[in-house]
Order: sequence, then C-alpha cells, then structure tokens
Amino acid sequence: MNSRFVRLHSLACVVAAVFYFLHVYFGIRNHPDYSSLSQAVSDLTATDAPSYVVASRFSALYSMFAVLGCTFVSLIVSSHADGTFRLGVYLYTIMNWVSAVGYTLFPLSGKGLQSTFQDIMHSYVVTIAVVLLSIVSLLLIAIGGWRRRETKAIAVLGLITLLAMFAGAIGTGVAPKEYFGVFERFSVFGAVIYTALLGLFGYTYKSSETASTERSL
Repeated sequence: MNSRFVRLHSLACVVAAVFYFLHVYFGIRNHPDYSSLSQAVSDLTATDAPSYVVASRFSALYSMFAVLGCTFVSLIVSSHADGTFRLGVYLYTIMNWVSAVGYTLFPLSGKGLQSTFQDIMHSYVVTIAVVLLSIVSLLLIAIGGWRRRETKAIAVLGLITLLAMFAGAIGTGVAPKEYFGVFERFSVFGAVIYTALLGLFGYTYKSSETASTERSL
C-alpha cells in the first residue's frame, strides 16, 4: 500500500484544509453579525445562520476530502512496523469519519447551544467523541512515531497540535466570552492543519523497509 497512486490520494487532506479555510472565509463574508473573536467556527454553519448555505457547502467538501485523505494515509501506514503509530493514524481517521458524519447529521440549530436534540447531539455526543478520539490518536502518533526516523517529524507535529488543543480548551474555559472564538480556533484550526500535514506525510512516506530496498537496487 505504498504505491505512488495511493500516496497521491493522501494529498486529499491538503485539499480538505483549503476547503475548510474557504468555508471560514466565505462564511464570515456572508454573516454580517459574526464575530471571529467571540463566536465558534461552527456558528457559521448553524442552520439559521445567513452563512449556512455557502459555508456548509465548503464544509461538506472539507469533510469529504479529509475522510478520503486520512483513509489513504491509513492504508499507507498499514505495513508500518510500529503498532502504536498505526493505531494512532487509524483512530485519527475514525475521528474524521465521526466528524464528517456527525456534524453533517447534527449541525447547530442556532448560535451557541439551544438545548434542542440536534444541538445536544452536536455538542455532547459528536464533539465529545471527536475530542476524545483526537487526544488519544495524537498521543499514540506522538509516542509511536517518535521511535522511528521516518515518522519522528509527524510525531512532533502531532504533539504540538495536541498542546494547541489543550491551550484552546483551557483558554475557552478561563478567557472572557468576548475572546471565546480566538481560543476555540487553537483547537479547530490545529486539527485542520495537522490533517493537511498528515496528508503530506502520507505522500512523502516511505517505510524503512522500502527505503532499504530502494537503496540496494
């Protein structure tokens, strides 16, 4: 599973990140009352938001390409010697699947949490599952990837992303509500950027066994 064709598909993660930031950009442009400082990114795709139609289209493309790219990265590392690293990548891929399906089925019904079934599923089921899977997967990638030269860089980046997520979670809890959106982006943007980096890793990845074979030819 280390062919150029398979590795090329991992670049879908990079395309996904482009669509994500397009969803933020066009969402803000089509939401006159939106405040990036105080509001969550998910408010742009709330079903009653003026930006819902345009932002949700780009968000759907992000989800599709993220799932596609991460799935191919999982295939690429399926023969990697370190089981901890492999498991981390698999769980990160599952996280993207849960995010794609969950947030599509249960978008916010309005700004913030409205206590509807849809919002409860969005915030307390999907989001909690995504957060837990993100934490566990990044920890496993960092621990397992550190052991081998070809995965050390993506492991370090995973650890940095995890720290950014923790900083965002702490910030949203202690910072004034006027700056909620700033700290929330530490977590959200960190995951999106790491997904793109994971795609680049998949494209350039060669296992130590493959590299040794190529050197001997």
